[in-house]
Amino acid sequence: MNRVKEMLQSGQTAIGTTAFLESEVRFLAGSGFDFLLFDTQHSPIEIKQLNAPVAAMRRREAIPIIRVGDNRPDQICFALDAGAKGLIVPMVNTPEQARQMVSWCKYPFVGERSSSGIHGEWGEYDNYRDYMDAVNEQLLILPMIETIEALESVDEIAAVDGVDVLLVGPSDLSINLDVALDYRNDKYLAALEKIGKACQQAGKSAGMYFVPPGLEPAELEALGFHFFTLPWNEWAKSGIQSGLQALR
Repeated sequence: MNRVKEMLQSGQTAIGTTAFLESEVRFLAGSGFDFLLFDTQHSPIEIKQLNAPVAAMRRREAIPIIRVGDNRPDQICFALDAGAKGLIVPMVNTPEQARQMVSWCKYPFVGERSSSGIHGEWGEYDNYRDYMDAVNEQLLILPMIETIEALESVDEIAAVDGVDVLLVGPSDLSINLDVALDYRNDKYLAALEKIGKACQQAGKSAGMYFVPPGLEPAELEALGFHFFTLPWNEWAKSGIQSGLQALR
């Protein structure tokens, strides 16, 4: 029901890409990516505009993941009602904030999400309770680690029941470490190593919102990271050029 969660739990690496309202969502969702990430924090997209593109991903390989702008029950509810199978909240700095995020993501009796009917692709169930239990079990929950405060509490945040991935916001973390965009700085790499170890000890996954310039996915995997968002444009361009060359 949630292939990305199953991949991460089995130790595999999940690779996705970002998508926008104008993106060829059906194509991207069937191109081999594990997930498509829709951002409503640093973009003009409103969460309720995502109902159509998320619906277009039905019966495709990739799952929809939405980043909301703030750790608020209304934004989380809008994203989940749009059909998100993964939910990202920025600037989660304490275990208390992580627990609140989880609670707003999950239906009673493990959470307090408001119900408005069946949303998203979760399978078919004989009764509504089974549907809610399936969503509670399968939803991917990704709080973002972006500050000194979050780094100091990273072990406790990783240990929160219901958290699946600690997702690093690469630029904000570097800025808050006072090594702005210096992704190869020893201080920055040490922070990534700390996050990776915290996730490994808690049986969770570490992820990067994007792969920073100067770092490679293989290097990050060695630090315990198994969730990446990568750009697709150059790959598509290369594939088109290769096809045209073959024809010509």
